Amino acid sequence: MSRIIYVNGHYRRYGEAGVHVEDRGLQFADSVYEVIEIYNTQLIDPTRHLDRLERSMNELSISPPMSRSALSHIIEQTVRRNRVHNGIVYLQVTRGTAPRDFPINGKDLSPTLICIARATSRSARDSIAAKGISVVTVPDIRWGRCDIKTVMLLPAVLAKSSAHQAGASEAWLVDTDGWITEGASSNAWILNQDNELQTRSLSHALLPGITRQTLIEVAGKTGIRVVEQAFNAEQAYTAKEAFNTSASATIMPVVRIDEQSIGSGTPGPITQKLRQVFHHHAERIPASARPAKY
Repeated sequence: MSRIIYVNGHYRRYGEAGVHVEDRGLQFADSVYEVIEIYNTQLIDPTRHLDRLERSMNELSISPPMSRSALSHIIEQTVRRNRVHNGIVYLQVTRGTAPRDFPINGKDLSPTLICIARATSRSARDSIAAKGISVVTVPDIRWGRCDIKTVMLLPAVLAKSSAHQAGASEAWLVDTDGWITEGASSNAWILNQDNELQTRSLSHALLPGITRQTLIEVAGKTGIRVVEQAFNAEQAYTAKEAFNTSASATIMPVVRIDEQSIGSGTPGPITQKLRQVFHHHAERIPASARPAKY
């Protein structure tokens, strides 16, 4: 558990951190966020994560709370104060606090910024990856701008809960045409029968995952062809391998989908190889280093 949390200019103890009851992030989910991996005291792909945070704010006309240099300093301090060597940084920016009203036109609000650094167990995650996880498919009931990383996560909460009730770790979301969009908190991948890595192409229907983006580059460097094309559950069932990508789990092998074993029913060799080399190719910046300003 995080011991120190940054909220609007102050580093607070966990039990003392909070926001105003009329913060629009609390009442309207009028808020965006990012999750950055901490790996051996290094931030993984921080430039791309902060680029995406900026894009999310721009898409919703939320004013940046500060410069990128200042934000990087807060990330650094939060990681240091919590002594995190392996884990995640969680950043959230809301539009700010105002008397509860739906319209935002003409409101000149001061954004709320939250930064949390939390340790996680690499050994526990590696142990899970060594066996692989199960996923289930559920209907995608989200809004039409899933490319913006907002905190409107109730559909993901319900999907994850359904997965856990079924004994699975993740849910893959299926659109009204039967195509898999992505996981509830990850991007979905298969190794198809042509030995190509296949994942859905970017659109408003899914999040442009940072780990997804970096993995496409990693695959190219290792000679593996990537096809950005939607696939359905039947194609996933017959895939040679499957996996998820996310900042919190990097590359997580999927060995069962809807009670169907994938390939040999164990993590596949391509998935394992990509997991082993991923951090060697990703951008790695010590938590004390600061990316360039906006």
